[in-house]
Amino acid sequence: MSAEKTELIPTVDHKPHAAFFRQSGWLMLANIVGGALTWGVHFLSKSIPEAQYAAFGTLLMVVACLPTMPLQMIFAQQTALALATGRERQLSGLIRLAWLWTFIVWALGTVAVLVFQKQIVAGWQLPSVTGLLVTLPLVLLSLWTPMFGGALQGRQDFFWLGWTAIIGGVGRFAAAAFLVLALTLGAAGMMAGALVGIGIGAFIAIWRTRDLWRLPAEKFDGRAILRQVLPLVFGFGACQFMFTADTMFAKAYFTGDEMAPYVAAGTLSRALLWLVLPLASVMFPKIVHAAAKSEKSNLFNLVVLGTAVLAICGGLGLWLVGPMVVKIVYKSSYIAATTALLPWYAAAMVPLALANVMVNDLLARGRFMVVPFMVALAVAYGVTLPLMLNHFPGRLEVVLQTLGAFNLLLFGVCAWFTWGVKAKMEAR
Repeated sequence: MSAEKTELIPTVDHKPHAAFFRQSGWLMLANIVGGALTWGVHFLSKSIPEAQYAAFGTLLMVVACLPTMPLQMIFAQQTALALATGRERQLSGLIRLAWLWTFIVWALGTVAVLVFQKQIVAGWQLPSVTGLLVTLPLVLLSLWTPMFGGALQGRQDFFWLGWTAIIGGVGRFAAAAFLVLALTLGAAGMMAGALVGIGIGAFIAIWRTRDLWRLPAEKFDGRAILRQVLPLVFGFGACQFMFTADTMFAKAYFTGDEMAPYVAAGTLSRALLWLVLPLASVMFPKIVHAAAKSEKSNLFNLVVLGTAVLAICGGLGLWLVGPMVVKIVYKSSYIAATTALLPWYAAAMVPLALANVMVNDLLARGRFMVVPFMVALAVAYGVTLPLMLNHFPGRLEVVLQTLGAFNLLLFGVCAWFTWGVKAKMEAR
């Protein structure tokens, strides 16, 4: 074995069930701790005006709408495939090329934002341009973090993938608290805290994967890789759009004071995914690795059952306990509106969590027929939501009812391609 090979950290575990419980348990704990620290930033909402908090939620959703999920899954897939087939040097070339092009695209986008900054500030009702300027480097690091985090996920280095969430959460909370409480920077301070936290996570992921991207690069078949990754881009991109776009749409129809309770309800409800996403995150590279080696894997049934139990119990718990949490964390002016929105938001997240597991399984196995239907559903959602807001003005719950309906449709589509299409193929 060459010296280069011995430098690669052996993280792939060939005892799938034992590894799954250990790794998913750790990643779940890390996501809960890191997510709680990230969510702790929202305690600072009591120290800033409602309009500032709404601006923070809007800028945060700009970052959330970046294709971070597709990026992470692409690099998780490519890393798992490279390790399974001995193509580490081709992976090195792919990582370097993506690193360069994400910077170029970000730089071009940054120039456009700087040119139109006044129009953006006015259109989004931002208190000042500072928060927008802080968001620009945050966008770049938010693109790099899933790339290298995906490499960690693909090599099944879940130990350090978990620590990136925890340490990043600590940095985010500490920086935001100092900037808001000591320097009274408001939404800009909260965004700067996010910049610190994501920057720490990006640094750890880049450092831990240096043995992969520092290898001498070899040419790779770009067309073959495109055939592998484009379905992931559109499939996971559709999932991410369904998960994040509602706040961006709603912001165009409601004032900052009206949006503050919506942002609060969304923050609490999306916390449900802290419980369930680690299960799919651990499952995905294992299924990719097994498929590349033509090995059988039955992890999916275990993951979908665990996700269903956790998501439903979490949704019910949020419905029951959420009002008390709102009273502790947020201003008294948020309580009534946020509590009214919570049941709708939590209910909308449950089918999305289950659909996410199915999407991970389908795309890891290369069953890409589901992707056009997912994209069509996401487009239909993007068209329907503004129509509903125009037809029912002033009603924030309509956003969540529309989101819940389309998430149920997404769940149905994914369930059909998971079980229905498979049954038809077996019947033939």
